[in-house]
Amino acid sequence: MRLIKSLIALCFVAMGVIFGALNRQDVHVDLWFRGFDGRLGLVLLTVLLLGALLGGLAVTAGVVWPMRRRLGRDHRTQSGPDANEISNDGGDSR
Repeated sequence: MRLIKSLIALCFVAMGVIFGALNRQDVHVDLWFRGFDGRLGLVLLTVLLLGALLGGLAVTAGVVWPMRRRLGRDHRTQSGPDANEISNDGGDSR
């Protein structure tokens, strides 16, 4: 499994290098507060990576953190003195 992940990662790196090599035009990126010049391939790959990171952060903040909080709260409410008792009656509730 580790080898497969490494090969997939290597393929993506190779595609990124090829993409950058084929898009060597100079572009000017003008932001509100500053502008800069760069190669088209590098600018596109940087923006793609930045978008993926920001999207992952948004999912983490919107879904993962609230679910962890809820799981911790549920775990605390269930870890009372009755939750740790083990019934020795064989499962019969008479």
